[in-house]
Amino acid sequence: MSDAVDLIFRSLADAKGSNAPLYLQLRKSIEEAVRDGVLTPGDALPSERDIAIKADISRVTVRKALQNLVEQGVLIQRHGSGTFVAPRIERVEQSLSRLTSFTEDMARRGKLVQSVWLERGLYVPSPQETMVLGLTANEMVARVNRLRFANEAAVAIERASIGASLLPNPEAVGSSLYAALAEHGNKPVRAVQRISAANLGPEDAQLLRVPPGAASLNIERVSYLPSGKVVEFTRSIYRGDTYDFVAELRLAEPSEGEAP
Repeated sequence: MSDAVDLIFRSLADAKGSNAPLYLQLRKSIEEAVRDGVLTPGDALPSERDIAIKADISRVTVRKALQNLVEQGVLIQRHGSGTFVAPRIERVEQSLSRLTSFTEDMARRGKLVQSVWLERGLYVPSPQETMVLGLTANEMVARVNRLRFANEAAVAIERASIGASLLPNPEAVGSSLYAALAEHGNKPVRAVQRISAANLGPEDAQLLRVPPGAASLNIERVSYLPSGKVVEFTRSIYRGDTYDFVAELRLAEPSEGEAP
């Protein structure tokens, strides 16, 4: 594999007469190597210095190309370890008939779950949060917003809002929001979800490491306690290339007087 990788960067040095910027040439070379299987998920790339020497280009150019590929999800960078080909994204089939958390979904599939916190604390609620959660004028809202990973691949952004009386210490939330709610006796038992297709804006696309405008599935979930009180208002954004939502449908029984 080392000889093949060397060839990628040496061929770039031979093609420097192209009018395209060098960082774009380097990006294209790496993308093609990944697509053609020359570089496979988990493979380590040479250091920036070694790539610069092999391709006869500056380290600044190398860094720009690699960062661009990291943002697109082709590569991942591990602090102190280097740059690697990102894990291949496997599509997840998610049933719409069960109320489960992201952590539970991934655990059942044997995937490693990780999170990066985007926002976590108590805040003055927005008008939408106040209305959906049924908060009074003086109540605060707990926000638990995070970027979710499965096997090191960024797959979803979750932005959850819960009344502070039901989740008084959002800082204590670990990998599972529902587990934290269960500790207070406030785990939801049913939910209503609304799913829509959208194209990612620049900020969310950068978080999910895909190009701006990439397809996403946006899910708005309102969850309820056994008493009927709303406990959770969550807006999630899933990468369109990672999730399939599946619902089982049954033929309705004919109404009275309707021919079977």
